[in-house]
Amino acid sequence: MHALISRRPVLSFVRTLALGAGLGLAALTGCDSGTSPSNANAGKAAPSGTTTSAAAAPAAAGDIVIGHYGSLTGSKATFGLSTDNGIKLAVEEVNKAGGLEIGGQKHKVVLKSEDTEGKQEKAGTVVTKLITADKVVAVLGEVASGITLAGAPIAQQFGVPMITPSSTNPQCTAVGDMIFRVCFIDPFQGYACAKFAAQDLKVKKAAILFDQAAPYSVGLKDEFESNFKKMGGEIVAIEAYTEGEANFNPLLTKIRERGAELLFIPGYYTDVANIALQARKLGMKMPLLGGDGWDSSDLAKNGGAAIEGSFYSNHYASDQPTPEIQNFVTKYQAAFGETPDGLAALGYDAARLLFDSMQRARSSDGSKVRDAIATTKDFKGVTGTISINEKRDAVKPAVIVEMKGGKPVFRARVEP
Repeated sequence: MHALISRRPVLSFVRTLALGAGLGLAALTGCDSGTSPSNANAGKAAPSGTTTSAAAAPAAAGDIVIGHYGSLTGSKATFGLSTDNGIKLAVEEVNKAGGLEIGGQKHKVVLKSEDTEGKQEKAGTVVTKLITADKVVAVLGEVASGITLAGAPIAQQFGVPMITPSSTNPQCTAVGDMIFRVCFIDPFQGYACAKFAAQDLKVKKAAILFDQAAPYSVGLKDEFESNFKKMGGEIVAIEAYTEGEANFNPLLTKIRERGAELLFIPGYYTDVANIALQARKLGMKMPLLGGDGWDSSDLAKNGGAAIEGSFYSNHYASDQPTPEIQNFVTKYQAAFGETPDGLAALGYDAARLLFDSMQRARSSDGSKVRDAIATTKDFKGVTGTISINEKRDAVKPAVIVEMKGGKPVFRARVEP
């Protein structure tokens, strides 16, 4: 049994949370947010104008304060940390240029980042804090669609524009007219994966192993299944798991017995690496295919040789030779000492698109910024040229990458 999270229960949860936020806020603002730098960033100074501490000094008068909520710790920590780094890089760039120019005056940008720990139940609390205590004028986040669906209604309720860098479930922007995204959505991503499987890999029989509790995974599973069938393919097995399971052998054994030529796993990188290891031990040699939830350096670190020769859809590939991508990769490597993944690129694009919208709006007022974001056309991002449509979604291409030598390598590009 599977279904996308509907808006009604999410909004009901948020109304309950908002009523209690005033009671809990005093205790919340007196403690650290729980964020911590990644091991890869240990010893590196954060770019200017950024903070991950709830106890940091307040912004000066005239500063533009923006918020980011993400999984900075927990099983999806590489997602949140990469996104946060991308946003920090964009903030550093605008501050080095003298600040964000709005209405003829330049303002320093200050970033406040909050940790959801990868938990849906924390999203409403941290977004409420960002808006009511930190007084942010806009919010960026989250990565996981389920967490975005829990946090977005708070931004909508307070009239604060929010851009999710990478939540691909269609329901995220359906929360309300203040919610946007700079990534493609699952219907297109599912189509891109199905097209690659059917036309590039020439696969006729595929199996699916998906996370039944994650809206992202369920949505992507549905879209891949539908599109692959339309392209003449056969789905020979569909099996469900829940994030964090340790033993996938019974499910994989069922799939192996059905003669699948490809296994589609629309999950997140921690589970995917575990699934790959167990599949190879069972003698399953077919290629694995997934979505952008695979995009983490931990995929190869944990999956090793088991993940080699597998594929996933993504928002960009760091080895693409375009000037926009290579300039970004060079700057990111200098700042953080590692190659940026797709989440870092999307965080960077989300922040830059927000700054561009504020400048066009000539204001940091929520409704004016919202209108400017909604009219974005042909914005040149690292992850492609971005236009926002009537549903507040980004219209842009996807890429397919292949795991080679422990790194994602560009394989194909799929246009919307």
